[in-house]
Amino acid sequence: MKIAILDDYQDAFRKQKAVAKLAGHEIVAFTDTEKDPARLADRLKDANALVLTQQRSSFPRAVIERLPNLKVICQTGSGTAHIDVAACSERGVAVCAAGSGRSNSTAELTWGLILCSLRKLPFEVKQLREGKWQSTVGVEVRDKTLGIYALGKIGGIVAAVGKAFGMRVVCWGRETTKKRAAEAGYEFAASREAFFSECDVISLHLPLNKDTRGIVKVADLKRMKPTALFVNPSRMGLVADGALVEALKSGRPGLAATDVYEEEPVVGANHALLKMDNVVCTPHLGYVTEEGYHNFYTTIIDELAAFAAGNPINVVNADALKK
Repeated sequence: MKIAILDDYQDAFRKQKAVAKLAGHEIVAFTDTEKDPARLADRLKDANALVLTQQRSSFPRAVIERLPNLKVICQTGSGTAHIDVAACSERGVAVCAAGSGRSNSTAELTWGLILCSLRKLPFEVKQLREGKWQSTVGVEVRDKTLGIYALGKIGGIVAAVGKAFGMRVVCWGRETTKKRAAEAGYEFAASREAFFSECDVISLHLPLNKDTRGIVKVADLKRMKPTALFVNPSRMGLVADGALVEALKSGRPGLAATDVYEEEPVVGANHALLKMDNVVCTPHLGYVTEEGYHNFYTTIIDELAAFAAGNPINVVNADALKK
């Protein structure tokens, strides 16, 4: 098979030891992102298999129909909303997706964002390199209120660290979050309004889908304290368009940290949040660790090897195999 690895910014796939299982197959890695559908289809026209890392590239019907040699798409994690699975099924293209990333990787980055924001570390590093010494005064997290929006695997780790730091943990979300909060001994906010207005730090841990897109409104953000921090290590689509920038300009919340953006990758520092001194921005590093990539790509390699051997695994559209 000719296997194309998309959006592999660090060329990490070919560095995995398990890639030896694909000996005899041609592997081509693209370390950039091609957003134009026509150019993307042209780039991949000879590929038999595609490896997609998270949602870095989308595959609508218009692209899939221009890939005559495509037989299988292997997706890291279980999310396939960015792939037209129905179009794949019609053309006999199997879509393999299984498991999830390492929760620790994203949870650790979340805490990195929180501490960098509250202790103003990016600014202090810059100042020190310019020969300046101690310009700001940070704040501790102890005795502050940590808000967790959706207490899943990642949110659970973030909450546990907050508790270890001596924070009061308050959760908000669906009934599953309410149940998990009770089991873990955390509070569940009395109301949505109370959640946004009382928390000193709010960390967003929802998946992005049709029900959660734009779920955080500008009115929610403007209820936050002028000293509060809003952290988004999940997906920017969870926040209504323009809401975070508008709220920050109003002074509520006073701080923000984000690892995600509406369109990725962000190139040329062309994003409003990058121009704001009260925002810490990172380039979607949540799952980008050696362990995270190992977890993702060893599963993908097993899927590719199984498909090549005629025994496909983790196929989400079994009807495609009947074509």
